[in-house]
Amino acid sequence: MGFCLLNNVAIAAAQALAQTSIGKVAIVDFDIHHGNGTEQIFLGDKRVLLISSFQHPLYPHCGTDPHAGFMPIPLGSGSSGKEFRAAWQDKGLPVLAGFCPDFVFFSAGFDGHRDDPLAGLNLVEDDYAWLTREVCRVADQTSQGRVVSMLEGGYDLAASGRSAAAHIKVLMNG
Repeated sequence: MGFCLLNNVAIAAAQALAQTSIGKVAIVDFDIHHGNGTEQIFLGDKRVLLISSFQHPLYPHCGTDPHAGFMPIPLGSGSSGKEFRAAWQDKGLPVLAGFCPDFVFFSAGFDGHRDDPLAGLNLVEDDYAWLTREVCRVADQTSQGRVVSMLEGGYDLAASGRSAAAHIKVLMNG
């Protein structure tokens, strides 16, 4: 139902789970759209946690019900970094820490940027850098710092480039 022909983060997570040293993985998905394909692929797999923040309501018009292995973080149109950060602080980060994954994957979509024409979130580069730092702190405590990031989306090239650079800078510098 999405824009992807292949689900890169799901392929990477499945490959990690095939390694004997990796028992659980977490996928941290921030994108304007709910990661419904990733949710469907790992539905019922207790080794995988998906935490997905997205604008709601918006296509694909699903993903608001939490269940084992899935923590949704729906954000209303017009939500700013303040709401984004509060939602992750209250819901996503505690669930991530409690899951204690062996590996953390980012499914990093920058189409929630305020300059992006596709939807209506008002995030900026610093919001993405903040979430990256917070998730990396959890990964340092639970996953020996094992983190991989996959680029997912963004339709304003300048905003996506600045956001991805902020995200990568945190990944490189801890």
